[in-house]
Amino acid sequence: MGLIGRIMGFVFGDGRNVIAETASVFRENTEAAAQRGSDDRAAALAQFAAEFVQPRKGVFDRAVDGLNRLPRPLLALGTIGLFVSAMTSPDWFASRMVGVALIPEPLWWLMGAIVSFYFGARYQIKGQEFQRSVAQTLRMGGVLDPAPVPPSDDTLPDAFADNAALADWWRTQRAG
Repeated sequence: MGLIGRIMGFVFGDGRNVIAETASVFRENTEAAAQRGSDDRAAALAQFAAEFVQPRKGVFDRAVDGLNRLPRPLLALGTIGLFVSAMTSPDWFASRMVGVALIPEPLWWLMGAIVSFYFGARYQIKGQEFQRSVAQTLRMGGVLDPAPVPPSDDTLPDAFADNAALADWWRTQRAG
């Protein structure tokens, strides 16, 4: 075996590539980095989606959800009914309003707290259900639209100024 054959055997022999192994010490393998990044994103999305998994609702849960939908329409229709009764029977309406005027102030505060907590809780539940549906859509791969393209100017948006991660992402998008 000649000198060149021995050198080539040393560099590429035994199924190894000394040049590629040496280069990997100084420069990251971009294909492997892309795969690791993809795996990280998939794991993060799976973890996020797992937080919002909800079992199917039973009859009782659906009945309570149906009852929870009644107060707002009843309040709206009741208010319209008050206007109609004020126009059709002012004496009857006036006697009812005298009764309302006699309700002590602490009871009004209590009523306000109850209504506020009801609508606040309902708002929170609906927000969480929306987030859950978004996570489920992402988990099922239902997002078909491409990622939005950042604006063309090079200035950092004000919304990103306070968040270092978003600012870094913005800079990488601008560079690439």
